[in-house]
Parts: sequence; C-alpha cells; structure tokens
Amino acid sequence: MRAHVLAVAMSLVMMAGGAHALSCGNTSAGFETWKSDFAAYARTQGVQARGLQALSQAQYASRTISADRNQKSFRYSLDKFMELRGSATIVAQGKKRKARNPEFYAALERQYGVPAGVLIAIHGMETAFGGFMGDSQIVSAIVTLTFDCRRAEFFRPHAIGALLLVDQGTITGDTRGAKHGELGHTQFLPGNAMTYGVDANGDGKVDFYDQSDALASTANYLRQKGWIPGRGYQEGEPNFAAIKQWNVATVYQQAIAIMAKQIDG
Repeated sequence: MRAHVLAVAMSLVMMAGGAHALSCGNTSAGFETWKSDFAAYARTQGVQARGLQALSQAQYASRTISADRNQKSFRYSLDKFMELRGSATIVAQGKKRKARNPEFYAALERQYGVPAGVLIAIHGMETAFGGFMGDSQIVSAIVTLTFDCRRAEFFRPHAIGALLLVDQGTITGDTRGAKHGELGHTQFLPGNAMTYGVDANGDGKVDFYDQSDALASTANYLRQKGWIPGRGYQEGEPNFAAIKQWNVATVYQQAIAIMAKQIDG
C-alpha cells in the first residue's frame, strides 16, 4: 500500500513538473520522439491546435546549433566588436532617423522613460533598422534549442511562447527570424514577445515586424526590467542594469550605451 501511494505521489510530481521529465540531446538523434513528449507538456501550458501543429512540423535546426556553439561576441574587445558591428554607421543613420521622426521617439520616452538613442541603437544593432530580420524558421530554431542539452531550461519558456504566438496568429510555423529564434525589428525572444509586446499602432495586434510595435515593445521591456526615467544609462549609471538585461554579452551592452549617447547627442 505504501509503495502504491509513493508511486502515485511520484506520478503527480512528474505531471506537475512535466518539463523536468523531458529528455534532451546533443545531436538530432531523438528529436522527433522528444517533440511528442514536448507536445504533451505544451498542452499543459495552454498551447492549442495551431501551435501543436507547428511543433509537429518543426525541423532540427542544425544552423542554429552551429551558431549557438560558435558565438564570437564574448571573445572580442569592445573596440573590435563596435568596428565589426558598424557602430559609426549605426550612429550616423540613427541620428537621421531620430531627426526624421522626433515626435515618435519623444512619445515613447514620455510613456516609458527610455530615450530615443537607446531604442535606435538597439534597432540598428539587432537588424540594421529592419534591413535583415533573419532567415531561420523561428519555431524550428527555438524548439531545437529547447531540445539541446546546453540551455534547455532557458529556452523552454521561449519555445512555449513561440507556439502560443502561432496560436494567436502573430507568427506561423514558417515565420523567419534570427538563428536563436528571435523575431522582428529588435529580435525579441518569443517568451519575451508574449510578456512585453505592445500594440503601439492601435491595429488590435502586436506585430514585431511593424516598427512602431517593435520599438514600443522594446521600451516596455526595458522599463519593466527596471529602467528609471531621467537617470543615466552609461556603464556604472542606474539604467545600465536594464540594458544588461537585453543581451548577456558585456561588449554588446557597452556598445548599446555608447552608441545611444552619441545618437542622443
């Protein structure tokens, strides 16, 4: 009897924390079986038919795994990183963008407290102001990273977020983004898109491939991560902590702050 009670208790624990029972892999082997297990977990998180179909059609993204295991930003000096990312071009174009549409950026700053330069620097760094938003299938990329053993727990909520975005009609299984599954003008991870997305243009939907929605969502993200209106954002100043939430690479964080100050003038 005691053994039966223990077995039932263990079963309930497994059901409640189903994600922890999921396997992982370091190659494509086992990916299809894992998708079936993940689908069961996804249902417990509210994923519906369209999201589950996108999951079933997801392919193991070898390019994503290669990119994840060969990230170079962490190895560069700040000067080298800024040179490679074209910081001078981003700043020059960023100043022109701010001058062309000052009220748009001023409105965002009034609402969220985030200056134009920060949003413009992020926009330029992430996608060259929307010039290239990625060529990888978002669902396949993020699901692959969730299957991969390296950072499965980190990517799991973003995989669920991607499937929920499919359910909502915000993206499809074929929508393209960056190799780590980021989407839109400022490359939101899907879980963050679900949490911080803003309908800035008032059309009744949040579209990260719309510049207004994407930049408002970026400002909202930073504000929710602790941005204090009117305070400084350079390294060592209060709002640099919020910038650090955007990207884990120190040189990336530093570059955003430096370029933003140059754009803001």
